[in-house]
Amino acid sequence: MDQGIERWIKTECGRAKYAHLAQRRGIMARLRLYWFVAIAVLRDVVLSPISRGIRNLFRAT
Repeated sequence: MDQGIERWIKTECGRAKYAHLAQRRGIMARLRLYWFVAIAVLRDVVLSPISRGIRNLFRAT
């Protein structure tokens, strides 16, 4: 597996799905892989800190 992808996709199930999709060949398979990576990175990198911040905000009150 790409060492760089582990930096972006945090969950084990996400990494397993990436490995599965990366083995497939063809144009549609590549598009599906890129789509998956874009959504996974958005979810793991961008949305996770936001949701943690919101949870901490409500926990403090």
